[in-house]
Amino acid sequence: QVQLVESGGGLVQAGGSLRLSCAVSGSIFNVMGWYRQAPGKQRELVATITSGGDTNYADSVKGRFTISRDNAKNTVYLQMNSLKTEDTAVYSCLARSSSWSKSVWGQGTQVTVSS
Repeated sequence: QVQLVESGGGLVQAGGSLRLSCAVSGSIFNVMGWYRQAPGKQRELVATITSGGDTNYADSVKGRFTISRDNAKNTVYLQMNSLKTEDTAVYSCLARSSSWSKSVWGQGTQVTVSS
C-alpha cells in the first residue's frame, strides 16, 4: 500500500520561510511534486521534480521556492522562502509515474501566510 506523509505546514509571516516534506512509502515514482489549492481557486502546480533531478516550477514561485528530493529516503521537499500572503493554500504532495498511469496524493498540509 502506497502512503504519502506530509509535514511542515503552518503559519508564517509574509517574508518568512517554511519547508514542506513528503515521505513516500510502498512504491517508487519517477515524478514527485507539490500542488496547492487556495480557497475558491482551482488546484495548481507549484513544482515537480523527477528522479533524475529535472525540476519544473510555477512562474509565481520561481526564485522563491526550491524543490528537492532524496531518492534514498523516497522523500521530496519544498523549501519556501520570501513567502507572500497569496501563497496561502493547502499544499498537497503528488507522486506519479511519468505517464500519469499511476498517481498518489498526500492528505494536504495548510500553509498560511499572514501580512
